[in-house]
Amino acid sequence: MIQYTLKCENDHRFDSWFQSADAFDKLKASGLITCESCGSPKVEKAIMAPRVRTARAAASTIDEQQSPSEAPDLNKPNNAAEIAIAELKKKVEDNADYVGGNFAQEARSMHLGDTPERSIYGEANAEEAKSLIEEGIPVAPLPFRPGRKSN
Repeated sequence: MIQYTLKCENDHRFDSWFQSADAFDKLKASGLITCESCGSPKVEKAIMAPRVRTARAAASTIDEQQSPSEAPDLNKPNNAAEIAIAELKKKVEDNADYVGGNFAQEARSMHLGDTPERSIYGEANAEEAKSLIEEGIPVAPLPFRPGRKSN
């Protein structure tokens, strides 16, 4: 595992762990690394000082290391932005129907009055979202990926 300090085009800085330097490069090339504050996909490695410990220093701090129960849980939100997004995700999932890839079709059907209006969320590609907006159908991107649920 390797930890990088990253920064986006808006100079937001944050740390993230990667399996390897190659894993970081592959994720970045795939567009899967975004700023945790603003969502910008233009993220680069920031200049950072290397963490180098001598064998003697490492041996003297073995007892001082965190126990597994004290280590941060990477599956739980650890900062204000992550907590806010987790709360929003829970609120959306509790109060809206997941329609998956049928989002554009469902939103259009409700807008035309063919089906009853209700809160929905799902997935749409950029072309579908643009078409909905041009038709006057209110849509907004969510700052999280929906959990894989069945319709």
